Amino acid sequence: MSEGPGTTTSTPAAERELPDDSPPEVRWPVLIAALTGVVLVALWAIVAPANAEGVILTVVEWVTGAFGWFYILLTTVVLAFVVYLGFSRFGRIRLGPDHSRPEFSTFAWASMLFAAGIGTDVMFYSVVEPVSQYVAPPVGEGETVEAAREATVWTLFHYGISGWGLYVLMGLALGYFAYRRHLPLAVRSALQPLFGRRIEGGLGHAVDTATVLGTIFGVATSLGIGVVFLNFGLNTLFGVPIGTGAQIALVALAVGMATVSATTGVDKGIRLLSQLNVLLALGLAAWVLVTGRTQFLLESVVMNVGDFVQTFGTRTMETFAFSDTAAWESSWTLFFWAWWVAWASFVGLFLARISRGRTIRQFVLGALTIPFAYIVMWVSIFGNAALDRVRSGDTDFAAAAQEFDGRGFFQLLEGYPGAQGLVLVAVVVGLLFYVTSADSGALVMGNLCSVLRDVQQDCAPWLRIVWAAATGLLTIAMLLVGGIVTLQYATIIMGLPFAFVIVLVMIGLAKAMREDDRLAAAGVGGAMAPAATWHVADDNREIWRARLARATNFVDEQDASQYLHRVIEPALREVAGELTAREVPAAISTGVAGEKGFGEFVELRTEEAEQRFVYRVQVHLSPVPTYGGRMVGDRDQYARLEVHGPNGGLDYDVMGFRASQVIHDCLEQYERHLEFLRVT
Repeated sequence: MSEGPGTTTSTPAAERELPDDSPPEVRWPVLIAALTGVVLVALWAIVAPANAEGVILTVVEWVTGAFGWFYILLTTVVLAFVVYLGFSRFGRIRLGPDHSRPEFSTFAWASMLFAAGIGTDVMFYSVVEPVSQYVAPPVGEGETVEAAREATVWTLFHYGISGWGLYVLMGLALGYFAYRRHLPLAVRSALQPLFGRRIEGGLGHAVDTATVLGTIFGVATSLGIGVVFLNFGLNTLFGVPIGTGAQIALVALAVGMATVSATTGVDKGIRLLSQLNVLLALGLAAWVLVTGRTQFLLESVVMNVGDFVQTFGTRTMETFAFSDTAAWESSWTLFFWAWWVAWASFVGLFLARISRGRTIRQFVLGALTIPFAYIVMWVSIFGNAALDRVRSGDTDFAAAAQEFDGRGFFQLLEGYPGAQGLVLVAVVVGLLFYVTSADSGALVMGNLCSVLRDVQQDCAPWLRIVWAAATGLLTIAMLLVGGIVTLQYATIIMGLPFAFVIVLVMIGLAKAMREDDRLAAAGVGGAMAPAATWHVADDNREIWRARLARATNFVDEQDASQYLHRVIEPALREVAGELTAREVPAAISTGVAGEKGFGEFVELRTEEAEQRFVYRVQVHLSPVPTYGGRMVGDRDQYARLEVHGPNGGLDYDVMGFRASQVIHDCLEQYERHLEFLRVT
């Protein structure tokens, strides 16, 4: 633990392994500003609902008129940007140090991405939107074969890869700056290449406040859809009255579950229920597919995918400049793009946490395709099943399916064998997705208002409770004003400030990756052999024999740790002291790495530039080399003292180096760092 330039606190290894369990510091300016904004809007909506509804309608008309094109262009540009990163030379960069590897297997990672695409709102819109687009398409005549083909494709478009492009961008940015630049897991960190250390002041607070406000309105919209949807399901099953009272009770349930999760640590139980929920959701879709018109549904899925691919380029830039479709755009495309924007930091944080060690190419391909596969399956099955029923002449169902209360989904299930059981499963699935969304939303907003020491740390429990309550209050307020439509409009408005933040995030990420590229080109932070080692002493027989002995000396972890603190650490302290004396602030830190296979480390770090110099020597357990099938030595693993730069391991070992050789090697890396700074 560093106390100042060139100094460190010496702590026994056993003590260094103990984690710091104290809650993280709260970013009070962000918390107060965001919470004040939410409470004021909620109280305004509760006290003067008619006035609030009128003002929201007026503002959303102005936003869609003035910035509708911006939402559409932004979504397209972001998707093109992340696809470019994935397939360009930057695709080989890892979300983590260069030596890092994925923490989760490909199957586990894909499963978590798959689950990320599921929610109560997908169940809701899988019936509401296709039927609504069929009856009243944006252009052309409704209730035609062409309208039927377009209806499901519009739903796939609104839930498709365009929105996931926004999630991918935020996941890339958060993971890149947290894992490679060692900055806090916060949106402000992505602006560091543009604004430097000013992100720690008012600018950073403003960015995080806009992020929290956008997120809470996005979460409130999902919860609003959830309570209305579940209210109708409970009415179908148990006769629970449809109205504000039942919906407020459901909001209270979500807040209560989030509170229990925060105070009792039942997060793992909720995660297990979420995994079970995914299986139930898949079972529900499979039942509709198997017991319904299977051939028709399979043909529809294939056709929908073909139409989606064929028309995607046109849809993604469609602004209907020559058509009077402002009301349609506000209710559909602009709402969905604003909703994706509002949720971007939320889901991006989740994607970053599960993707450490993966390359950008793996991340982009997986996050764009795996969740979308679920969307295609769910929307095509339920959407086409609903359209088939409407086209068969069921006018009552057609009217019900267009109501924004979820009744269409439940009425659709009532037409299949085991209807009551299907409705019960749907309610359970929706309820669990609803509760986990509220809980995880409160956690993410609490994290955005905290100074987290590492990416695995979470905010204080009381902060989760505060944001769960604030989200519940906002959801109730918006439902009182005008229900789901008002929540949609509010999301379009509140997502706009964060949309501009996303532009800055994209620019900051591009600049940082170009710096990474120049860093590698300058020979800094890439894999290389030690620059100044055995050449320090005269070339004689004793030196090369010592070098050979070092190369074949496969020590254990304890010996490596002792050598680290006996030889390496004093040498780096000497360098740090000299740098500090020459007005280059430098600090030494020691600790134990949290990665599998890595042990204690000693690190020298300078503070003279935004792109800091890092020289870390770290214990790493590696397999003992074999020759002709025979191991060298008497063990299958040995400990290396590997050198790490700012972007991870440099793939060479300094075990056995004398102090002077370590100093010269460190200075060689530092000179390369200075050359990089000069060039850039």
